[in-house]
Amino acid sequence: MRFENRDGPRREGGFQREMHEITCADCGQKATVPFKPHPDKPAYCRECYNSKHKKQ
Repeated sequence: MRFENRDGPRREGGFQREMHEITCADCGQKATVPFKPHPDKPAYCRECYNSKHKKQ
């Protein structure tokens, strides 16, 4: 039996995710994210996202 997820076939060691390149809305650096960014919403690199969403 072959298992597939919504992003395609399962690969050895886990699931393969489709990655999308973005330009961070804060710092302007190129980054990749595991979701298709919405054109009307800002997308952030990992560092900027984490600094914006720190638990206080």
